[in-house]
Amino acid sequence: MKTVEVIGYKRANLGKAESKRLREEGFVPCVMYGGEEQIHFYSPAILFRDVVYTADAHFVELNIEGDIHRTILQDIQFHPVSDALVHLDFLEIFKGTVVKMTIPVHLEGQAPGVQQGGKVLKKVKYLTIKGLPKNMPDYIKADISNLGLGETIKVRDIEAGDYEILNPERITLATLEVPRVLKVVEEDEEGAEGEEGVEGEEGTGEGAAEGSETPKEGGDAGGKG
Repeated sequence: MKTVEVIGYKRANLGKAESKRLREEGFVPCVMYGGEEQIHFYSPAILFRDVVYTADAHFVELNIEGDIHRTILQDIQFHPVSDALVHLDFLEIFKGTVVKMTIPVHLEGQAPGVQQGGKVLKKVKYLTIKGLPKNMPDYIKADISNLGLGETIKVRDIEAGDYEILNPERITLATLEVPRVLKVVEEDEEGAEGEEGVEGEEGTGEGAAEGSETPKEGGDAGGKG
C-alpha cells in the first residue's frame, strides 16, 4: 500500500477559538492517538488532498516537527454546509500490530451479461478488513468476468489475501441488471403463455359440458320409449 506524507505542527492551544482561527488560515486541526500519548497538531488543508479526496487507501506518514509517525486515517469531519475539512483523527500503527482499515472495492473483468445489454451496478464501494499493516492491499478485487444477466457477486465470492474481511458474506458487491427492454419482452412472453393456458382450459371445459349433456338426452329418450 502506498504512503502519503503529511507535515504537521504541534498545537499549543486546544480551545474552539484557536481551532476556528486555524481553519480560517487554511489549516486543519488533527489528533493522533494509539501511541504512548495523544498528539494534537495542525496541517495545511491542501496536504490532505491525496488522503481524503481519493478512492484509494493509504498509509499516512505524519512528520510532526521532525518526529515521524506511521498512521492510518480513522475519522473525518466535514463542515455541514461548505464540506470543508473540520477535523481529522489518525491512529498510529506499529509493526506486527493488527489494524482495521476501510479498503476500496475495484470491479475487474468483462461481464458476459454486459454484451447482452445488461448494466453492472456497484452496490458497495468499500470493505472493512483486519490484518497486519504489511498485508493491507491498495484495493480489493471483485472479479465480474463470469457475471451473467441478473446475477450478483457477494462478499463470500471474494478471494481474500492475508487479511480478514469483516463485512457479512451475504452482502452484495455488484449486480448485473437486466435491461428494461428484456424485462418487457419476458413479461410479454409470460403473459402470452398464460393466455394460451387459459384458452386450453376453457376448451376442455366446453368439451366436458357437451359430453355431460349427451347422456341426459339419451336418458330422456330411453324413458320415453
